[in-house]
Amino acid sequence: MSEFQISVEELNDLLANGSGCYSLPSAHISSPPPLPKNIMRLQRLGITHVLNAAEGKSFMHVNTNAEFYEGTGIIYHGIKANDTQEFNLSRYFEEAADFIDNALAQKDGRVFVHCREGYSRSPTLVIAYLMLRQNMDVKSAVSAVRQKREIGPNDGFLKQLCELNEKLVMEAKLKKA
Repeated sequence: MSEFQISVEELNDLLANGSGCYSLPSAHISSPPPLPKNIMRLQRLGITHVLNAAEGKSFMHVNTNAEFYEGTGIIYHGIKANDTQEFNLSRYFEEAADFIDNALAQKDGRVFVHCREGYSRSPTLVIAYLMLRQNMDVKSAVSAVRQKREIGPNDGFLKQLCELNEKLVMEAKLKKA
């Protein structure tokens, strides 16, 4: 492994805060399922954009779409992602980063990024955004998000973030050469 490669194990250690195990979301922190459907609360919070990383109709998804937010002033973007190690969430990293970037570029733009529990899919997309648009390395991005809330991206998503980190480091090295 070269000096810029990060392993899934290293990210898991970082997420466990040295305790050896993750903290599971507590009920008061992890309340995404009702919030995406509470338009008045989103508006009171000043949310202008919603990124649903779990669009769909099954139990593991949050059944909202652009029509749900129509007429509310909230701009919606949905990604039909599964929270499984095999799911290729990385194919949505640029799309999600563009959506977040465009939202934050607007005057008073505020984005609510969510999935079913706010624990795996949505934090992975936020971490990828920080890496792609805020020039953070994967460890810094994971730490920044972890400081704000309890997260636990699955190992497949962590591997995809490690691969993104490697790609960004290589691109940066090429630009310097």
